[in-house]
Amino acid sequence: MARSLPKRMPLPGVQHIVVVSSGKGGVGKTTTAVNLAVTLARHGKAVGLLDGDIFGPSVPRMMNVSEAPLVDEQNMMVPLLNFGVKCLSMGLLVDTGPVVWRGPLVMSAIQRLLKGAAWGPLDILIVDTPPGTGDVHLSLSQNVPIDGVVLVSSPQAAALDITKKGAQMYRTLQVPLIGLVENMSHVVCDKCSNRIEFADNLIDQYVQELSVEVLARVPIEKDVMRCSDAGTPVCLKFPDSLLAQAYDTIATKVVDFLATKQQNP
Repeated sequence: MARSLPKRMPLPGVQHIVVVSSGKGGVGKTTTAVNLAVTLARHGKAVGLLDGDIFGPSVPRMMNVSEAPLVDEQNMMVPLLNFGVKCLSMGLLVDTGPVVWRGPLVMSAIQRLLKGAAWGPLDILIVDTPPGTGDVHLSLSQNVPIDGVVLVSSPQAAALDITKKGAQMYRTLQVPLIGLVENMSHVVCDKCSNRIEFADNLIDQYVQELSVEVLARVPIEKDVMRCSDAGTPVCLKFPDSLLAQAYDTIATKVVDFLATKQQNP
């Protein structure tokens, strides 16, 4: 598959592209992508966030953006800006009805969001991808050089099995894996601060098989749902929370990975 890919052309003005991928749906991938992007912006980086989930875009709600993007003199879409992050999503381009498209239209839409937008200047473009290993992932890998992938999974086998397939896909496409975010594996009691595990944790077994590191272990907190629905990233609303600390750790490791990769291409 990798040998048949066309030449990947960089996006003008975009230094690095990082994909957030889960394989399995419902494991907190978009929440991770949003809070990672906002945290990187708080670190002083120029950041963009592309919502690659054509059929189920949720970045507009989580980032509190709703207007259709303007078009500049070069017929390039101008991403919306909120919380210091440039945002673009199919949810900003279509009405509230469902997107019912076949593969070629999906791939065309991804190309438009990537190359039909005035993203630069950016240090990092975060791309939130849909579940699975389908057209969006392949189109991304075909069109632009991806610097690395952040995997997101909850710790049970049902999610990790699919995440592992996604990781293998990106390795086949010669895209490096930055690491894995363990999401929703435990809760910390707000009265006694004890850590409560929900099930047997299989993360360590899988990261060993994949030869990647755990970037952070993110707990379940009730404020995540409230903040996501209200359109305020939890890392901004509660900057001293365990969640914010976890996203700060992820952001730091992503920046370190990109710096090392740039020094050793």
